[in-house]
Amino acid sequence: MEYLEFELPIKELEEQLDKCQVIGKESDIDVSDTCKQIEKKLAATKKEIYGNLTAWQRVQMSRHPSRPYTLDYINAICGESFLELHGDRTVKDDKAMIGGLGKIGDQSYMFVGQQKGYNTKTRQYRNFGMANPEGYRKALRLMKSAEKFGIPVVTLIDTPGAYPGLEAEERGQGEAIARNIFEMTRLKVPIITVIIGEGASGGALGIGVGDTVLMLENTWYSVISPESCSSILWRSWEYKEQAAEALKLTASDMKKLKIIDKIVKEPIGGAHSDREATFATVRDEIAKAYKALEKLSPKELVDQRMEKYDAMGVFKG
Repeated sequence: MEYLEFELPIKELEEQLDKCQVIGKESDIDVSDTCKQIEKKLAATKKEIYGNLTAWQRVQMSRHPSRPYTLDYINAICGESFLELHGDRTVKDDKAMIGGLGKIGDQSYMFVGQQKGYNTKTRQYRNFGMANPEGYRKALRLMKSAEKFGIPVVTLIDTPGAYPGLEAEERGQGEAIARNIFEMTRLKVPIITVIIGEGASGGALGIGVGDTVLMLENTWYSVISPESCSSILWRSWEYKEQAAEALKLTASDMKKLKIIDKIVKEPIGGAHSDREATFATVRDEIAKAYKALEKLSPKELVDQRMEKYDAMGVFKG
């Protein structure tokens, strides 16, 4: 298991506990009391560290290499019922944006989300979760298909941003994202959005317009990453921690600003520390959100969605 810098005290205690248990197995010495003391100290340390995470530490948690990605959630939630669909019918199939039909119980959903890779080869294959214009056009094609057949849409956000390459701009990156935002506001089926990792810039907004927006506890959502913000304001990445605090990008900040609707609790230690529990929680939250939306007519859905996003950014001087 990989540990982040601020998790090193936990690593030390877990190593001590492992050694203590090994000594107990390999010798006749009773070490049960010592093990219990270490376990107690480990639990207290985890509670202290994970209960007081800074904004930058939550950004680090959202990028943890062991953290589950979009396909992990979909495969765990839908099992064999998931049918992946490909291509934007114009350019090609973008591997950074995945989507398809799947079931939770007896209810079908159209799942759409960014997919990252697990190692160097798959990260290149998935373009580090940064979609090209054809990825956003594929996402829109799938959402419009869902609308045609009355199937609710679930979007899973986990991207450091849309791909910023010259070829992406040549093929209309900005227009593709803007078109998605425009069309999603008017989509006549329920849209449930779940931020499962990084939610950066227009890359996230391109599939981020939802009737219900859920955000996992150790994720972030912002117009820019802390590193990029730091490099613009201070001409250096050294101030990324200050930038993270100033950007107000954590789940609690987003809830206070009414950008999201609900924070989804993660197991202590993050989503990767107990993947099955995280999958079960997300599955239940999606089903619960859909139950609250399914009785609304298409007109009520669109009107409510429009009102929700119209209200954002309004303030009294």
